[in-house]
Amino acid sequence: MSVKVTKKKNQYFTAFFEKNELGGYTVTVPSLPGLVTEGRTFEEATAMLRDAILCYIAGLKKAKEKVFQENETGSFRISVPVK
Repeated sequence: MSVKVTKKKNQYFTAFFEKNELGGYTVTVPSLPGLVTEGRTFEEATAMLRDAILCYIAGLKKAKEKVFQENETGSFRISVPVK
């Protein structure tokens, strides 16, 4: 008997973690409109984010919609003097 093994391919998404008023983190993914999740700690927010992304992708697949492929991105903070 032969068993077919399929290798899963990772897909990468840019996520923004922002401290919220409760001291935890609110997370958004710009390439997945409407996806917002939260966690009390960075680790919890990351776990919630992974789950939210998987659910979002499952919904896209069920609706037979294409999963957006991000290009490589980068971000940085810039300081600008403001009077």
